[in-house]
Amino acid sequence: MDNAFRSIPFEPRELKATPDVLERIYAASKLGIKGDALAFAAGLLPIEYRRLLALDHAASIAEAKGRADSEVEAASVVRTAALEGDSKAAIALLTMLHQWAPEQKISVDIKSQISITAALQQAESRVIEGRVLSDEDVALTHSPAEPVALESHRATADL
Repeated sequence: MDNAFRSIPFEPRELKATPDVLERIYAASKLGIKGDALAFAAGLLPIEYRRLLALDHAASIAEAKGRADSEVEAASVVRTAALEGDSKAAIALLTMLHQWAPEQKISVDIKSQISITAALQQAESRVIEGRVLSDEDVALTHSPAEPVALESHRATADL
């Protein structure tokens, strides 16, 4: 293998904010593409795009204009839908533009609440009547527990 240096033809790319480049930046930005993906979509390398932004403000204006035009289109669609009676679009419009939020309330249906006292009374009446919910006939018996006698102990402490 020949270790001699081979000449590789290289011509640096000219970096200018031509109307064609600005149009590609605008179109990519309008689609919502950002960062390095925007550079590639505009036909530039990311480093070239960053240099172009630093050297020529027309590139950053094209990007900002694309984003603004996209936002205007989306806002127009939402507004038109809201004016035509779409309630979800109207709520989205109120939320985004006016920071409106629906009031958060929790309502409890009183009829469906369970009374603990009533439930205990019903349980007691079932036990007293002797109703048992099992397949076997089990006689209910009650044997009182033996009383516990507490012994008095005197606590002492050496101080």
